[in-house]
Amino acid sequence: MANLTLLFLTLTLCVASTVQRQLVLEDINGKQNLEKDQNIVHYQPEQVHLAFGESVLDIVVTWNTRDNTNESLCEYGIDSITEQSAKAAQGPTAFVDGGAQKATQYIHRVTLPKLQANTTYRYHCGSQLGWSAIYWFHTALNHSNWSPSLAIYGDMGVVNAASLPALQRETQLGMYDAILHVGDFAYDMCNENGEVGDEFMRQVETIAAYVPYMVCVGNHEEKYNFSHYVNRFSMPGGTDNLFYSFNLGPVHFIGFSTEVYYFTQYGIKPIVMQYDWLERDLIEATKPENRAQRPWIITYGHRPMYCSNDNGDDCANHETVVRKGLPGLNFFGLEPLFYKYGVDVELWAHEHCYERMWPMYNYTVYNGSLTEPYVNPGAPVHIISGAAGNHEGREPFFKEMPPWSAFHSQDFGYLRLKAHNASHLYFEQVSDDKGGVIIDSFWVIKEQHGPYTP
Repeated sequence: MANLTLLFLTLTLCVASTVQRQLVLEDINGKQNLEKDQNIVHYQPEQVHLAFGESVLDIVVTWNTRDNTNESLCEYGIDSITEQSAKAAQGPTAFVDGGAQKATQYIHRVTLPKLQANTTYRYHCGSQLGWSAIYWFHTALNHSNWSPSLAIYGDMGVVNAASLPALQRETQLGMYDAILHVGDFAYDMCNENGEVGDEFMRQVETIAAYVPYMVCVGNHEEKYNFSHYVNRFSMPGGTDNLFYSFNLGPVHFIGFSTEVYYFTQYGIKPIVMQYDWLERDLIEATKPENRAQRPWIITYGHRPMYCSNDNGDDCANHETVVRKGLPGLNFFGLEPLFYKYGVDVELWAHEHCYERMWPMYNYTVYNGSLTEPYVNPGAPVHIISGAAGNHEGREPFFKEMPPWSAFHSQDFGYLRLKAHNASHLYFEQVSDDKGGVIIDSFWVIKEQHGPYTP
């Protein structure tokens, strides 16, 4: 009877998701027809989102308009939005979707430079043809001696975005200093001539217009050589948003693309360029003076090195491409690189689940001790949090879980991180299925940071 009940609930959710998806598409098509009939113009800013610039005290504001306003302006200030203004030197950039309609929109990017630390700013963006609503954000501290809080998740779609309401509410309550979205947006941003991507960016505006929304690319962004991902976001580093890093509190964060290993039809050069950049970034981050300031190194990429999901994905294979490198050659594998430079935590998504691993390298567990596995661990800690919700549903696990898997759940939800100080990180996974209950929590504690000893 329990199995029949579970089957009925699963079928019900699948039907509901399909109906919701169809309603979204019908709404999109209806709007397109109305605008075509009435020749409506769009100068109003929409899809407003923030990102860190080349410094955490440089904030990049990005937004879209459907028609060309010929200028991109932001007005901002502490007491009044008229205190300061910034303008993009080149104005908006036209972005043409690769679909049949070749739909065009205009991407606006304006940097608010050299902001005061630990300060709340109000801002709006637009042009003389139309302005956004007024938003706010609170700047970070420009040193390592503070404790940032982040929400982390991947694989959130327009349909069944289970984590979205809680994330919207918690962002508005000021709970987060930044967001990490670890790949796979909208499902898919290119669909319906880009309208699905537009709808997704409108939905996350309640989050992304208030805190830096830092992203990495996933497999669902591949269409048209990742053009929607490259054009819609504004990460630092000048690498088409594919790999970059930033410092926040005691943590050096590194975002990168796992997709260069899988979509090799675009060439091998992106793999080589990224690997070279990663090593240079890690060399810089691990210089004694830099690691003394920011001892924690946390990476995030979409497809995991390890997982225990029974779905045929690469992370369930022993020779995972991201981990080992190009098949047959073992060139450019990231696991030995991250191990060599003492990366502390590796964040992943792609699998629509949550999974926490024991500290691990090359399928060998290196717990700190039997009773305190995450105290001075001998290898990086891998965490998958790809369950923010989409129409594809949940991932199954193996019936017999591997010994390196510490905790797993199919619940929709998202991860929270608080980087308390140079020695303590705190993680907790929130379940949307259980109404915000914390289903897993743990501390990673390190008295010293640096390369691991085999």
